Amino acid sequence: MQWQRVLRPLVQTAVREVVRAATRATPRPKHGRAHRRGRATSTVPRGDTGQGAGYPGDFVGPLTPTYAPHPDGQPDPGEIVWTWVPYEEDHSQGKDRPVLLVGRDGPWLLALQLSSQDHDRDEDQERRAGRLWVDIGSGAWDSRGRPSEARVNRIIRVDPDTVRREGAVLAKDRFDEVAAAVRAATG
Repeated sequence: MQWQRVLRPLVQTAVREVVRAATRATPRPKHGRAHRRGRATSTVPRGDTGQGAGYPGDFVGPLTPTYAPHPDGQPDPGEIVWTWVPYEEDHSQGKDRPVLLVGRDGPWLLALQLSSQDHDRDEDQERRAGRLWVDIGSGAWDSRGRPSEARVNRIIRVDPDTVRREGAVLAKDRFDEVAAAVRAATG
């Protein structure tokens, strides 16, 4: 299957460009919940996301994050990739966003959602809402170079086939800080 190793990165690059073009061409909603929150939502036919009706829900329980990035075109723990992430309150809706891969659960990748919003300013409110964030800095995953934060107490299962593009490898020391926060949060 040598041809797959050569062909897969080319196909992934082509898919990334199509997704970028489609994302730019998709208008934001002008009304409804998504607009009020300032984020674009989508109800994606579940079978099309790879997470669909078979999505087992978020990973729950203790997790020992692993760091194993490989420059082979495949998504690996320690890498930041883009994929469709279901909303916590309704897995039938979600949005395309960057995630930090932190491990595996059978066929699923385990990921932490990233945000470019600064949650330090509303840390008390976020904690009361049950959301814990860790700063990871900026990198190639954000085209505008904005600093990001990783949510460490929600572990999302991601089908490896739904990863849209790779963004970057997170530095090992930064990954270790996130891993410590995940272990503390998931105990």
